[in-house]
Amino acid sequence: MGISKLGYVGLNVTDLAAWTSLLEHTLGVGVASAKSGSDKVALAELDEYKYRLALYPGIEDTPRELGWIVDSPWELDRLTQRLTDAGFAVEDGFVEEMELRGATHLRWFTDPVGYRVELAVGEAKVRLGPDRPAGGTGVTGLGHFVLASPKLRELRELYESVLEFKLTDYRAPGLYFFRCNRTHHSIALANAATPSIHHLELEHGSIDDVGRAYDRAKENDVPISISLGRHMNDKAISFYVQNPSGFHLEIGCGGIDVGDDWVPHDFGRADEWGHQHAAASPFASPES
Repeated sequence: MGISKLGYVGLNVTDLAAWTSLLEHTLGVGVASAKSGSDKVALAELDEYKYRLALYPGIEDTPRELGWIVDSPWELDRLTQRLTDAGFAVEDGFVEEMELRGATHLRWFTDPVGYRVELAVGEAKVRLGPDRPAGGTGVTGLGHFVLASPKLRELRELYESVLEFKLTDYRAPGLYFFRCNRTHHSIALANAATPSIHHLELEHGSIDDVGRAYDRAKENDVPISISLGRHMNDKAISFYVQNPSGFHLEIGCGGIDVGDDWVPHDFGRADEWGHQHAAASPFASPES
């Protein structure tokens, strides 16, 4: 498969200070300042690579780019042709964008919702590993995101048929989980009246790391939007906080890997236990 993993997410944010506080004080994630052309950007140091989450100060809270890592320049060319054949206009990234991402090649297109989707070859390792709060591993990387949109059919066509993601499982009436490697899912697509990122998931090293983050969220009065619980489909244990841009950050660990013999199926209930929502779930069903 040409795409090997979720590489990074860029967000326009109206309250960078609040984001920095959440990342540093609750999650123990360092935030570095950088520039890309004339843009100022804050880079969240989730793992040994340059960044997985980029925060751009802006006048509204919106996704800026969704970045996928591609195996090689030849695979990038092949995927570019598939996108072009499907009617997407593919552009080359600017040199300063490539430098910021640590990429050797960068191309992008606009998805059916209007979000910029990037395909990058190469990543830059800039540290042995980030410092974390004493007593645990803490955050280990960017896990996945859930994209909600009224254009569910078009997004499924893009990711499944054009970009060659594999369907892992689904939950009626409109929630689909896709993978690009052995991880259960790197993206989920959901039916919704308006487009949004429902949540980003930050991977943690252990259940103890998740528990410590839960304690710090309580201590720092961070809004816990979905309580601690275990998902039915990927078996991950997690809780969610409402971030300063208004959507969720999932703090999780323990998601399963799947192989080529995996059979997609409707997994029915959302959770084995827990995950009580502070507000109504947009994906609720009678079974949950």
